[in-house]
Amino acid sequence: MPNQIFKGLPSIAYNNKDFWDKESNTVFSNSWVFVGFTHELKNIGDALPVTVAEQPILLLKNSKGAILAFHNVCSHRCLKLVDQRKNIGKIINCPYHAWSYDLEGNLLASPHFGGTNNHKPKGFDTKKNGLRSVRIHIWNDWVFINLNKKALPFNKYASSLIKQLKEIDLNKIKPVATLDFGEIKTNWKFLIENYIEPYHVQFVHRKTTSQPLKDHYTIVDGMCYGSGVDLKEENTSANSLSVSSKYLSLFPNFIIGTYYPGQIGVHLNMPVAPGITHQKRVIYTTDGNNLTKKEVSQIRDLWWKVHKEDHEICERLQLGRSSPVSKEGGLLSPYWENSVRTFQQIVVKHINKSTKR
Repeated sequence: MPNQIFKGLPSIAYNNKDFWDKESNTVFSNSWVFVGFTHELKNIGDALPVTVAEQPILLLKNSKGAILAFHNVCSHRCLKLVDQRKNIGKIINCPYHAWSYDLEGNLLASPHFGGTNNHKPKGFDTKKNGLRSVRIHIWNDWVFINLNKKALPFNKYASSLIKQLKEIDLNKIKPVATLDFGEIKTNWKFLIENYIEPYHVQFVHRKTTSQPLKDHYTIVDGMCYGSGVDLKEENTSANSLSVSSKYLSLFPNFIIGTYYPGQIGVHLNMPVAPGITHQKRVIYTTDGNNLTKKEVSQIRDLWWKVHKEDHEICERLQLGRSSPVSKEGGLLSPYWENSVRTFQQIVVKHINKSTKR
């Protein structure tokens, strides 16, 4: 383990609008961003609007049952088309001038665009004026998009995380519960940083976990980083988390945890503003395991408590960034927080690309 003590990111990385804009133009415009779950788009016509890099994006289940991604704006005046999660049927209708599109994004109608009853004026090609597509990748139950058409393919980008999860048959996972925490008053990076370091566990989660600090280790592997804990004795009691686990993240916002025996949890962290992040957690069983309603309820209750403990800490971290002391970034443990340093270095690398333009 390295023994050099480093500074963390300065306060502007968490509360400054200019820094936020740079992140939008680099981090979230050039990475594979986690945006949703396939099981929430079950039926043909299901539509889910999301915002990535402050751009409106639409996830849509098309007529063939595939999930596609588009820029969520009409080709005519660029009005945001779908403003809430819903099933739109077979056609996307623009409420402004009644332009319409099919579920593959093709333009179907542009009424009176060339004058009364002239729907296709000379020189207007409907084939070139459909919805603009966005790169999308479906990995198991998880939907990722990339706004950069030249970015690495997802499987190459995520190869280190895929390797870390090789012992789990992800084809057999089954979602059993969803915890939607709504908006947390903290920067998205604090939720990631808090999750991937084990240093806080025995202090923040002393009422909800029993995972001694000495049994933890950190993980740094390419675009994947986090921590793990190997226990000699597994206690599967629903009252506390006392089992061997891995806590992993894929840059920038995908979080997955694996828990003995046969449970994983995935966090969707969607940045809303410099000091606001929307968080949702989906709990899965692995290996086709089934749980009773009581067991699911107990697991939900435990994870709700664990997350609330983390949320309080992350919100107080955000408040601390108003202090002039935080301008220097605080300190990072050379032993327990090297995963945090790796994450922060990747953020800085992206931001520096913005300043060179």
